Amino acid sequence: MTAKICIYGAGAIGGLLGAGLAKAGAEVTLIARGPHLAAIRENGLTLEMEGETTTVRPSAAENPADAGPQDYVIVTLKAHSVPGIVDAMQPLLGPETTVVWGANGIPWWYFFGLDGPHKDHRIPLLDPGGVQWSGIGPERILHAIVYPAAEVVEPGVVRHQEGDRFTLGEPSGEKTERAALLSDILKEAGFRAPIRPRIRDEIWVKLWGNVSFNPISALTGATLEEMCADPATRRLIRDMMLETQAVAESLGVKFSIDVDKRIDGGAAVGAHKTSMLQDLERGRPMEIDAIVGAVPELGRLTGIATPNVDAVLALVMQRARLAGCYGS
Repeated sequence: MTAKICIYGAGAIGGLLGAGLAKAGAEVTLIARGPHLAAIRENGLTLEMEGETTTVRPSAAENPADAGPQDYVIVTLKAHSVPGIVDAMQPLLGPETTVVWGANGIPWWYFFGLDGPHKDHRIPLLDPGGVQWSGIGPERILHAIVYPAAEVVEPGVVRHQEGDRFTLGEPSGEKTERAALLSDILKEAGFRAPIRPRIRDEIWVKLWGNVSFNPISALTGATLEEMCADPATRRLIRDMMLETQAVAESLGVKFSIDVDKRIDGGAAVGAHKTSMLQDLERGRPMEIDAIVGAVPELGRLTGIATPNVDAVLALVMQRARLAGCYGS
C-alpha cells in the first residue's frame, strides 16, 4: 500500500525524513518556506549522510492547500510554533489523516484517553485555547520520538549528524494498522521505527535529560560534557531529573534506566551543545514550554513540588526573553 505523506516543517529533521522517504520512492510533500523552499524547488533537496551526498526532488510547497489531503502529516516543527499553523494545516487533514507528532517535550495530547483522574485533561501551557485539541484532534495523533540529529547547513542542504531511530507509539498503546504501515515505510527509507506500547514512558525518558541539560546549557554556555563533569552542576541536573521523575511516576510512568546512568549517557555525548543553547546563540525561539515548563505545570496538577526545575525555568525564561527568543 502506498501512502501520501506530508512533512510539515522541512528543516533539519523534516529534511532528513523527506530526503530518505523521497529516495525510497515514497509520495512525499514538504511544507517549507523562504530560501530553503526556493532552493529545494530550484535544485532539489540534498542530504549529506555517512560520507555520501544524495539529491532528491520531492514535491515542496509553502501553502498546504497546494498539497491537499494526506494519509500522514508528520509535524517536525517546534511545539510552540504549531498552534499558529493549525488553521493552515486544515487542507491536509482528510477524514482518515494521521498526524504524526514529532516535536520535543511533553505533547499537548498527553492525557488523551489516559486512564486515571486526569483523563482527557488539556494542558493550557502547551495548547493555548485548545486550538490543537479542536483543530487537529487527539484521535489523529500517532507519536514519534525523534532521536536523530541533523542540521540545515545551507538552504536546500541537510547534513545528518547521528542517529536513525524514530520510535512510534499510539496514545492508546495499541499496535494499529496505521502505526505498522508508517513503521514499514520508514524502514524502507532507511530509518529504524519501532512501535512501543508505552510511548509515554519513552517521552519522559527523553525529556528526563532535556529538562535539565537544555536550560542549564543555555544559561551557562556549557556543553554536555562540561555540565556533567562539574560536580555542583551535576548535582543540580540530578535534582531536576529526580523532581521530573517524581512527576512522571505520579502519572504512572515507568523508568527503565537509573538517573545516574542517564546523566552518564549525556556526558558520553561529549562536547555537544544542546539544541536550546544553539537556538539562543542563533537568536531563534527556544523550546522552553514543552521541554521545561510542562514539568512544573504537571507537578501542580499532581501535587508534586519541583523547586529546582522552577528556579531554572524562571532563569532560562528571563534569559530567553532578554535575547528575544521567548514570548512577546
